[in-house]
Amino acid sequence: MKIMRYIRSTPILFILSIFVIFLVFIVVPLVRADSFQSQINALNQQNAQLQASADALKSSAQSYQAQISQLQTQISSVQNAIYANSQKQIELNSQIAQDQAELVRQRSVLSNDIKTMYFSDQLTPVEMLATSSSLSQYVDQRVAYQAIQDKIQNIMTQISREETNLNQQKNQLSIVLNIEKMQNNQLTTTQNQLRQLLSYNQSQQASYNQAIQNNQSKLATLTAEQIAANRQLVNRNGGKILTSGTCGGGYPASATGINGSWGCDYPHTPDNIPGCSNMDPWGMCNRECVSYTAWMVYSTYGINVTGFGNANQWVAAAQSAGIPTGTTPKVGSVAIYMGGAGDPWGHAMWVAGVNGNQIIADQYNLYYDGNFYQTQISSAGLIYIYFGS
Repeated sequence: MKIMRYIRSTPILFILSIFVIFLVFIVVPLVRADSFQSQINALNQQNAQLQASADALKSSAQSYQAQISQLQTQISSVQNAIYANSQKQIELNSQIAQDQAELVRQRSVLSNDIKTMYFSDQLTPVEMLATSSSLSQYVDQRVAYQAIQDKIQNIMTQISREETNLNQQKNQLSIVLNIEKMQNNQLTTTQNQLRQLLSYNQSQQASYNQAIQNNQSKLATLTAEQIAANRQLVNRNGGKILTSGTCGGGYPASATGINGSWGCDYPHTPDNIPGCSNMDPWGMCNRECVSYTAWMVYSTYGINVTGFGNANQWVAAAQSAGIPTGTTPKVGSVAIYMGGAGDPWGHAMWVAGVNGNQIIADQYNLYYDGNFYQTQISSAGLIYIYFGS
């Protein structure tokens, strides 16, 4: 009685409770699936941007490294020139020291000759003739004195020229060495700046790569949760998987596409990895749901659906092309699950059979693995495109 009175006193609350429970089983999986896919899409977009930035940084790093290597070659060349000229400078200084020592010795030798000559210059020619034993001796002495004078003049001239030449070489070598040292300093400074840029670049690359790895970890978790949510969607209202495998549903094993061969014998690019390989003739990624329905539409009706886009864009594309759509399932139609607000793609299936309020739906990539699945699911909540009408 208490229970009955409670129920009668709160009939609206009771009905709402039952409705909420019903929504938990029916609506929540849809919302969860959309939420997961939205997050997966956002993370994929982030990873694509991060990867683009990392690739740009890697290219810059390679340029920096090439410039650093080129500068190192120039620095080595300049340093070799500095070493060679420094050795020349040492040799030149040694030669200057030897020449100066020789000059000192020559001056010492000449000083005696100069004294002798000076003493002789104090004598008049008559006195020199008087002190000579003969005229021949006098002539020989005059010739000898003149030779001494010439020798003194030549040696002093040679000494002067040698000193001038050595000093010029020394000055020129000093200028060259200073220029080379300035070049070396400039090259080293530039190289150090590039190394700093390279170090910062590599640090940024590491940050981007770490962010990508973190996102990949999140994507793996979200994909697993998405698959779990999709299983709930399949299993609702008595739905189930009838068959599955790598190939099936009439999808070709191998055919020629836009960028090479495609078909179930070729790989499928996972949804958590940016990019698309083995594209079919209609611009759809290999072993995706829309690739399979595009193939079935073309092979069954000869209709080309190039440009129809993601699954949730097919309804508008078909309507624009004058192809009828509706909510009643028909064999040979394409069933579209539009998804929620956060679902960027939706899902496309080929209706292989209709059994009351359920359909036999052939499809690819139901669980993000690129495989074929034949399912028996509820026909409610789907939009159908009637290509054969």
